[in-house]
Amino acid sequence: MFKKKKNITTNDITGDSLSVKADDPSSREVAGGVLTTEEILRKVKELEIKSKKITTHLFTGEYHSAFKGKGMSFREVREYYAGDDVRFIDWNVSARFSHPFTKVFEEERELTVFLLVDVSASNMFGTVQNKKKDLITEIGAVLTFSAINNNDKVGAIFFSDKVEKYIAPKKGRKHALYIVRELLTAEPVGKTTNMEEAIKFFNKTSGRRGIAFLMSDFVDAVYENDLKVIGGRHDVIGLRIYDKMDMQLPEAGLLQIEDLETGKKQWIDSSDKMVQYNYQQQFLKQSELSKNYFRKAGADLLHIRTDEDYVKVLQKFFIKRS
Repeated sequence: MFKKKKNITTNDITGDSLSVKADDPSSREVAGGVLTTEEILRKVKELEIKSKKITTHLFTGEYHSAFKGKGMSFREVREYYAGDDVRFIDWNVSARFSHPFTKVFEEERELTVFLLVDVSASNMFGTVQNKKKDLITEIGAVLTFSAINNNDKVGAIFFSDKVEKYIAPKKGRKHALYIVRELLTAEPVGKTTNMEEAIKFFNKTSGRRGIAFLMSDFVDAVYENDLKVIGGRHDVIGLRIYDKMDMQLPEAGLLQIEDLETGKKQWIDSSDKMVQYNYQQQFLKQSELSKNYFRKAGADLLHIRTDEDYVKVLQKFFIKRS
């Protein structure tokens, strides 16, 4: 049995990754190569256009309905009409003008949305269409613009085995573009994952109740107790991003596998039925563990595969919550 799920890193699956020299200020390292400042700006713009298209045409109303405001606030007093709720009649104003007036309320819509983004090494894995990091970046961009378009604040916490970067929640397109750029170019110092640290940091920095999207592959992460704490204070949604090969080994004979977070390598016979069975069971065990953690915390958990249409998954979730 595998005690820890591994990630295959042969070049014919993931390809070579390029790095950038630290003293080159005009470019930044991203998964799969080096991007110049111009290329980063172009990719950010592409993500903005795609995110806005998805938000406008597919999430119109769904995001707004799925996440409720902080309550109702008094707006004005107007004359009472037949059918109005009698509980809201303002008797003082009604007495002054000798006919009934009713109070009008409106939803306090402004929300604060936080993206808790796992940037550890295991998310650099991918075999089908995208690496896990690529999908996290795109989903993060869509959620960011969904929040901004609804006049909500949005912030982000990037973490590996420690909190790598904190972006305070704000409104506006310029702020959204900054978050998208950081999603695209995030390069962590740490390689392993400490989700507890990120959750504790979020709990300390967040004030009033908000929405937290926790995006990770949730590989070998321990976070049950801390998740319960923020689950009681905030609306928490986990997005578990996984690759097809996280779940099932290909029948490719002998393969050298490497844990991307620890660097530990070993050879396995991927055609061996028992090896395949144990590998899949380890994935299913981790999936069930994550489900239980989120269920006990009163939080939601979505599973999204790298070759899956995440838009349909999110849209279905938003509609279900509406």
